[in-house]
Amino acid sequence: MKVMKFYATWCGPCKAMSKVLEDMDNLPEIEEIDIDGNMEVAAKFNIRSVPTLVVTADDGTEVKRYTGGASDRQALREFLEV
Repeated sequence: MKVMKFYATWCGPCKAMSKVLEDMDNLPEIEEIDIDGNMEVAAKFNIRSVPTLVVTADDGTEVKRYTGGASDRQALREFLEV
């Protein structure tokens, strides 16, 4: 499994999510993808808003998605338990 975080440098909720993730322990490795610099990847995963976390299987197919800010820390933690 792979976890990707789609974000933008100008996105306030993205910065808030990054802070929350930094403060959490025992997370899987998260690949950060700036949508402005990686438009092809963002388009491939149909990213329409940021921040968005996408979990993929080993073959690259999407397993689940979390879109939005980090206001619910527990929901974010549960999502990341892969």
